[in-house]
Amino acid sequence: MSRLEAKKPPLFISEPLAKDTVSQSLSLLSGILKSCYGPAGRLKQLHNGMGGYVCTTSQSSAILSRLSVSHPVLSVLTASVQNHISRFSDCGLFTAILCCSLIENFKSLNVASCTVIKISKHLLSLCMDYLKSEVCGCRVSVDFSSLETLLCLVRSVLTSKPACMLNKPEVDHLTTLILKAFMFTVPCHVETNAVLGKCVIVPVKGRRVVDSTVLPGLLIETPEIQLAKPLAVKRTCSNMIKIALFCVSMSGDLFNPEEGTITVHHGISLEMSELHQLLNVGKQLVNDEVGLVVCQKVIHPSLKQYLKENHVMAVDRAGLSLMEPLSRMTGSKPIASIHSLSPCFYGSLKDVRIESFASKHFVHLIPHDTVVCSLILCNRNETAWDELKRACETAEHVLQLTMKEPLALLGGGCTETHLASYIRHKSCSLSSSSFKDMDCSRTQYQLVADGFCRSLESVACSLNHDGGEILTDMVYGHCWFVPSGFPSVSNWSDLVSKCGCGINSNTENLNWRLLQGQFGSPIIQGCPKDPSVKVADFLTLDCFAAKCSGLQVALETANLILDLSYVIEDQN
Repeated sequence: MSRLEAKKPPLFISEPLAKDTVSQSLSLLSGILKSCYGPAGRLKQLHNGMGGYVCTTSQSSAILSRLSVSHPVLSVLTASVQNHISRFSDCGLFTAILCCSLIENFKSLNVASCTVIKISKHLLSLCMDYLKSEVCGCRVSVDFSSLETLLCLVRSVLTSKPACMLNKPEVDHLTTLILKAFMFTVPCHVETNAVLGKCVIVPVKGRRVVDSTVLPGLLIETPEIQLAKPLAVKRTCSNMIKIALFCVSMSGDLFNPEEGTITVHHGISLEMSELHQLLNVGKQLVNDEVGLVVCQKVIHPSLKQYLKENHVMAVDRAGLSLMEPLSRMTGSKPIASIHSLSPCFYGSLKDVRIESFASKHFVHLIPHDTVVCSLILCNRNETAWDELKRACETAEHVLQLTMKEPLALLGGGCTETHLASYIRHKSCSLSSSSFKDMDCSRTQYQLVADGFCRSLESVACSLNHDGGEILTDMVYGHCWFVPSGFPSVSNWSDLVSKCGCGINSNTENLNWRLLQGQFGSPIIQGCPKDPSVKVADFLTLDCFAAKCSGLQVALETANLILDLSYVIEDQN
């Protein structure tokens, strides 16, 4: 018997944010995430201490899922951001960087945390009301009858992921493909509760990105297929192909001993009995005029041969991930037992073909109505392909969110600086009754508002990784990046041509102020204007739903962490 140790009492840590270790860890995490932000973000390589797979990325979903965080305060922050990413896919770095900046700026104020929380909630409501209003100057309406804005949204997602290693022709090619794939998933016949289809990504590594393509329907990889032989699939009298979809093994395996005990009479072979049952299923499929059998698992070779002799194509090892899109595309119901087969489980297809890409062979299932499509995604190596797959999935999700709420926000740091200008303007015009309702003084409100604005501006500044100056104009409140190597006393109008999002050009007399190092600069007296031009060929745009959620999550998480009085750790 092992020696019993006395149970240790829990460790109580009061005011965790006041501890140097927490501040240092928060600053380190913020620095890592800021260095990844934007199209010029620096890549990170992550792997565990035992070696193994190395992930090269700048995407928040990959970084946060692989980053080991030990302190409870940082765990709250990363878990909150990961939850946002799981729901919206986009704006994870924005959320995390803003949250870190809010904590750092609010913590430095000589204002009680309860007062900071009340004021920051009011500031958040001002931001959300403005972003959802028709007069918002950093919002763009998305017209689904025109492709320009949708292309800008997808292009902005792809160009913000440098580890994909894409050049401009490759970005343009993939942008078109992703939008085309998304259009395939939109139902042609709109019903009351219309549901979008699915885009299945098919990996082809070691090929050029421009070899990527999108096809209607589903591709199932079948290495043993023989391309030379003509494809003969049985059709019904109406010229359609009937399909049966099995989610149970058809390999003739014996019963699992864990399921119970079975009694076998002398002279009876379980293997032959099971094979006999499978062949009976095959006969029924042939009699029911089924032309294609797809099995999630393995089909017995004898059954395969029998089906082939009767012009029924059999495809096995389709995998679990294809069951749902297959069922939806064909209208078939997955059959879970070989002992109960009914024609009501069958679906139908328009056509079946054989496709070949690189060294891979596929069975191409073509439906009557396309709500499911296959994106054959190519990239030069496995690392770049993994990053590109995540980027394509994010772009597809952004389009889905935009269809639900057809709006976009200006990117390139312009929404952040514009919001900061708007909050500075609004905070000067609040009535005395507002301060009374929040139980704070005007000075306290201005301090918190300034910290909030500085946090927004620090996110915009994180886009700059080359040491140049960052400006905001006093008319629109947009973000402008000056190339590195020019002194701070330069004539800014000669050095900048377009703002970060690309909607404003330097064609009028704009007054400038530096963002970096001059956060305490005078407040803009007037409300920032709405740009007159709303459509451009190469706008940088952000997903409206994802960014609004990110803003809320960042502030609410920062408030939660600021409100922590104790951390209690079990030491046993």
